[in-house]
Amino acid sequence: MIGILGGTFNPIHHGHLHLAERLEQILGLEATRFMPAAIPALKDMPNVSAKQRADMVKLAIAEHPHFALDSRELDRAGPSYTIDSLISLRKELGNTSICWLIGSDAFAHLNTWHRWNELLDYCHFVVVKRPHAEALIFNAEVTALITSHQTHDIDALKNASNGKILIQEIAALDISSTQIRQQLALKADVSQLMPSKVINYIRQHHLYENT
Repeated sequence: MIGILGGTFNPIHHGHLHLAERLEQILGLEATRFMPAAIPALKDMPNVSAKQRADMVKLAIAEHPHFALDSRELDRAGPSYTIDSLISLRKELGNTSICWLIGSDAFAHLNTWHRWNELLDYCHFVVVKRPHAEALIFNAEVTALITSHQTHDIDALKNASNGKILIQEIAALDISSTQIRQQLALKADVSQLMPSKVINYIRQHHLYENT
């Protein structure tokens, strides 16, 4: 069973790494792949190149034996649609259980994703909920999807290659890439928010100086 953590990673930070580490422990993932979006379909285009964002991911995960960079969205032309990546992953991995790791805030808008109602044909969704957070509220389409596919059993993810939704509580770190970009533009100290190797890369390439 492998996890996939997608996103712009603009830039990657300790919040991303903590989430992946905790889910690896809880779910018993064999590996977690970090998949940077080259051209985000639902976000503004980052002012840092896809290659630079991927370079930062590679630096951030270098010391974790079960983490890997998956660059397939960087190697593909056009918008980085999750459905295309999942189809490609399924061809590569056969019947391996694939868990798409996603925050509850992003999952709440799943019905705006390209071909969203086909995604569970290729993966499970592990939806991250913060402990003590307010009750999750989803729109009618996403609620119907949860009702049809939710499981509370981690073994159900292991025993099938796709098709399940697990809502998992973890104590996520309160860090955002937006916050970091703002602090970097102000030349503030971000040493507690992201790996030192990533900070050094940002300084070396003069990234986020005018965010």
